[in-house]
Amino acid sequence: MGSSHHLKRLNMPRTWALPRKTSVWVTRPTPGSHSIEMCMPLVMIVRDVLGLAKSVREVRTILHNKLARIDGRIVKDPRIGVGLMDVLTLGEQHFRCVLDQNGKLRYRQISDSDADWKVCRIEGKSTIKGGRTQLNLHDGRCIIVDDANAYNSGDSLKISLPEQDIVEHLSFTDGCKSYLIGGSHVGNIAHVKEYLVKRSSMSNEVNFENFGTIARHVFVVSDATPLPGVEVKS
Repeated sequence: MGSSHHLKRLNMPRTWALPRKTSVWVTRPTPGSHSIEMCMPLVMIVRDVLGLAKSVREVRTILHNKLARIDGRIVKDPRIGVGLMDVLTLGEQHFRCVLDQNGKLRYRQISDSDADWKVCRIEGKSTIKGGRTQLNLHDGRCIIVDDANAYNSGDSLKISLPEQDIVEHLSFTDGCKSYLIGGSHVGNIAHVKEYLVKRSSMSNEVNFENFGTIARHVFVVSDATPLPGVEVKS
């Protein structure tokens, strides 16, 4: 049985774009804002995915010199998870985490201007002290707003980094531009044709031009939130 810091390489999530039979162990990400299927530990991204370091020791040196940032904030934990839509900055280079058409996490380079924002999906709402509304986002962060009726679960927010101010509200409605993060069309962008809300325990359904999927596989985006290497499906 391994420690909580490690994971058998054969059992690592299928979303990790790493070979499975080169060694026995891989680093387990620190529990945090993303599920283990939707993030990879920083040390493995820098060393194995991006190839910017040859060893864990070199990665620790990068972190010690404050050269690594996630969503504009300095990080020093080599096991911290970098997940879907996160912006990873290493020195002067910026990378955004997206899913490719095989459902693998990819860290693709972006421009300085694209590193100033991030798009987050609203997973739920809750009422806090004072009657104000708290939006719970897919990456674990929470944003407090005054108008509860203006935002719904499934909508997306374009926020500034690292300030976390709301730049744009993207509603989950018919005709909206959506990024698919699950199902057989994962990694593509398509336009919603019809959004069907089920009044039962069944998952809400979303229909596109030539296919359909469930609502949790849909991530609303817009022309103002370009994703690197992501193709338009329909």
